[in-house]
Amino acid sequence: MGEVATGVDSQSQSQNQKILASIRSNLFKESENLEGKLERICGYDFNRGVDFGAFLSSLSSTGFQASNLGEAIDVVNQMVDVMVTTAGGIEEDLIKCLAPTYKGDFQLPGAYLRSKALNRIGNLLVPNDNYCKFEDWIMPILDQMLKEQNEKNVLWTPSRMIARLGKEINDESSFLYWASKNNIPVFCPAITDGSIGDMLFVHSIRNPGLVVDIVQDVAAMDREAVNAWPRKTGIIILGGGLPKHHICNANMLRNGADYAVFINTAQEFDGSDSGARPDEAISWGKINIAAKKVKIE
Repeated sequence: MGEVATGVDSQSQSQNQKILASIRSNLFKESENLEGKLERICGYDFNRGVDFGAFLSSLSSTGFQASNLGEAIDVVNQMVDVMVTTAGGIEEDLIKCLAPTYKGDFQLPGAYLRSKALNRIGNLLVPNDNYCKFEDWIMPILDQMLKEQNEKNVLWTPSRMIARLGKEINDESSFLYWASKNNIPVFCPAITDGSIGDMLFVHSIRNPGLVVDIVQDVAAMDREAVNAWPRKTGIIILGGGLPKHHICNANMLRNGADYAVFINTAQEFDGSDSGARPDEAISWGKINIAAKKVKIE
C-alpha cells in the first residue's frame, strides 16, 4: 500500500507542477520593458503644494479621462482664428452683460416658473426682463445697420452683425467683445434660432428692409478652411450640434483638419452628429487620416 501511495503522490506532484508551469507561462509571462518607451502614470504630487500650471501639465500622466484632457490641452495650445456658435451662444453672452442670470434647480416646475415670468435653462433662471433689456439694447443697433445698408451699401452677414454687436456691447466679460477687438470672425449658421431671431422679426415689422446674408458667411467659412493651406487647421468642439457639423464640414473641403479636440457628453449610438467620434469624421474626410485627435467624454 505504501508503494502505491508513493506512486500516486509522485503522479499528483507531477500534474501540479505542470499546472503551475502553465499558470506561470500564461499569467506571469515576462513583460516587455516599457521604460523609456511610454510615459509613466503618476499624476500630480499634491505634497508639492498647489501649482495650477504644474497640475495641468501632469494631467497627461494621470490616466483615464485626465490623460485625454491633458492631450486636449496640448492640442488646443497649438491653435484660434475662427469661432462658430449657436444663436444662444451669441445672445446669452450679450444678455449677461445687460442683466444677471440666476442659479435655480433642474427640478423647478415649469408651470410655476411660467407664472413668475422666469425662463429655465437647465438649472439657470433667466427673467423675462433680461430679454426686454436685450430688445431695448439691440433695436437701435439694428436701426443703424439698416441705415448703413441703405446709405453705404453695407452687406450684412451673421458674422459681420455679430462683430458689430461685440463692439457695441463694450464689455470685457463678453467673448464677443474680445473676438471683435481681435478681429476674430464668429460664425453662426443658425443666427435666427433664438431671441436674436425674434428681434430680427420684430425689427422687420417696426422698420423693414434689413438683410442678413447667410450665403456670404457660408462662403467665408469654407474659404477659411480651403485657404489655410499650407498652414494646418485644428478644430475644438465644445458640445455638438450644428456648430460642430459646420466646422467639420468646412474642413472636409481641404481633406480634413490636422488637429481635433471633441469635448461633449453625446453618444454615437443614436447616429447623431453630436455623438459622432473623431473616427467617423475621418471617414468623411472632415478630419485628416494623419490628424492628432482626441475626444473627452
